Amino acid sequence: MLPPHVEDDHFARTPLIARPLPLPRRAAARLHPLPLLVAAAAFATYYHLLVAPAPSYYHSLFLSLGSNETAAAHLRALTARPHLAGTEANALAADHVVSTLSSLCSFPTRVTPYSVLLSYPAHRSLSLSAPGRAATAFALVQDAYAGDPYAAASAEAVPTFLAYAASGSAAAEAVYANYGRAEDYAYLASRGVNVTGKVAVARYGEVFRGDKVKNARVAGAAAALIYTDFKDYTAPGKAFPDGPWMPPTGVQVGSAFKGVGDPTTPMWASSEGCERVSIAEAMATDDMPGIPALPVELLDTLLNVIAVIEGKEEPDRYVILGNHRDAWTFGAADPSSGTAALLELAQRFSKLQSKGWRPRRTIILCNWDAEEYGLIGSTEWVEENRAILTSRTVAYLNVDIGVCNSGLDVLATPQLDELLKQASKQVQNPDNGTESLYDMWMASDSSLIGRLGSGGSDHFAFVQHIGIPSVSMSVGSDYAVYHSLYDDFTWMEKYGDPMFRRHVAVASMWGLLALRLSDDEILPFNYGSYVAELEKGAVGINKSVLGMPVSLSPLQKSIKEFDKAVLKVDSELKALQTWNVWSPWRNNPLRVRDLNDRLMMTERAFTEREGQSGRPWRKHMIYGPSLHNDYGAEVYPGVDDAIQTAKRTNTSLSWQSVQHEIHRIARVISQAALVLSGGLT
Repeated sequence: MLPPHVEDDHFARTPLIARPLPLPRRAAARLHPLPLLVAAAAFATYYHLLVAPAPSYYHSLFLSLGSNETAAAHLRALTARPHLAGTEANALAADHVVSTLSSLCSFPTRVTPYSVLLSYPAHRSLSLSAPGRAATAFALVQDAYAGDPYAAASAEAVPTFLAYAASGSAAAEAVYANYGRAEDYAYLASRGVNVTGKVAVARYGEVFRGDKVKNARVAGAAAALIYTDFKDYTAPGKAFPDGPWMPPTGVQVGSAFKGVGDPTTPMWASSEGCERVSIAEAMATDDMPGIPALPVELLDTLLNVIAVIEGKEEPDRYVILGNHRDAWTFGAADPSSGTAALLELAQRFSKLQSKGWRPRRTIILCNWDAEEYGLIGSTEWVEENRAILTSRTVAYLNVDIGVCNSGLDVLATPQLDELLKQASKQVQNPDNGTESLYDMWMASDSSLIGRLGSGGSDHFAFVQHIGIPSVSMSVGSDYAVYHSLYDDFTWMEKYGDPMFRRHVAVASMWGLLALRLSDDEILPFNYGSYVAELEKGAVGINKSVLGMPVSLSPLQKSIKEFDKAVLKVDSELKALQTWNVWSPWRNNPLRVRDLNDRLMMTERAFTEREGQSGRPWRKHMIYGPSLHNDYGAEVYPGVDDAIQTAKRTNTSLSWQSVQHEIHRIARVISQAALVLSGGLT
């Protein structure tokens, strides 16, 4: 790598020597031919370094190669048919991804299959009756719209259902439970409404659908219904196809499984010949809904597609990009806009290779299967490759819904905050050619970077199970036809991204992050944001335990230790920015490798072998899902769970559990400080 002042422009501008300098005749006569050859070879190498394009040249070239036509073509191919995990149509979508990646230069591509437990509906029915009135049967279908170009293909869609809900039937009074949250059932109980044996009716929103069903079961309900409330998902005169909102027969389908990965292989991968628990055991766990919606369970094969661009200088360090392929129906926004962006940026990487680029570190492109059932494809792959991924992965960059409307929605582990802001300043706003993506981001309601505690997408196994620095992002956030039959190419072309410029923008942002993480000699991590997050979380705990027999001093002490480690690393980075050819850093590349390893491995130190209390697979102690909402993200989730229990029971033992959880997070923060500083006690 050239000194920073040389790399500011696309090409090195150091003056070149046009011809060898003449040597005095007597000196030339004394030189041995072999040293001359060695000197010439060394000079040739240095000459090559001076004229080779700097990484920033290739990064700018990558941004200039975006193609909305390419993105649109991939999206059209991917959304030709509904492609639920385990179906023939999804296997054909995998073929499209494989053939596209395999056609690119130097992209070895393979398919990794897993046999897993998936859920499909065999029969379901719903009717409403009242004394003195005839029963009303519900159609339970989503109608094609007038002029629907995908009407024939719509017939292939799996009927509306909630995956993994228990088989059975129930006939009982209905009880309205608002959003079906724990506090909604507590309110019903406070009003004397008994849910036991009833059918709980809740509307979509606020919390994960699996939590809605579980909360109903815990309250004693015999069955649960979740409906799409027009107030939340539609607008007068603007239902699709006349507008972007959900039409009257629209239904949001999805999984009600609160766990992750294959239910028959908890804590290990579903590889060939592996140990499995029985389907009955898998369906009996607390993470399963446990009340009826009439599915049938089958072991089916999912297909992950993996492509590798091998790094030149550090092939044993991985920057991983991932997106899932399976969809409940056509999945134009969720997830095919992300898959189209992945293929579009892969084609740009291929063009960079033809211009001489090769990443410093290995880039791995992953197209996951069965995400919709419970993050199954990514989870099985992480479990199967856990040891090598833990030792070698620099970062994981996830895109699920690549595009659904305007705005930039970003979740990340804190050391990547600054890199995200830098990258967004280099990408053009797809809706305003005079601004950057950063300008659009800062002007939106979603300008803050969220944290990756939730179980909403394929980042979950990387962060929660093995502690990998990660990002999950999209252009846009919520959209009305989510998980419905109407999330098709027509909706995207009319409302989600009419010119497909947003697809180009998300691919540009995604690819630029990958290029910086793979090409920068020093990893572009900044742990200063992490200190602020840890302190903010401590303030939240302090407010929750005021007046209680709990001490935060272990946590506060560990945060100070981590802050000192961050300052130490910052000083090392500053020294690197001013190095020259005589610098000890330059003369000892192992020091650079050591610094990068510390930056990379610090996130691992925030995990604990035993995992979160009651949730051993989830090992990250700083971020995690809320106890009652898998879509929610909590700072210090174990402490938060313990505080909720202690406030409910208010026993000495429960407050001791809170203190224990505080000690646990203090220990991992102290470990992270040691890793970052590179010291031993």
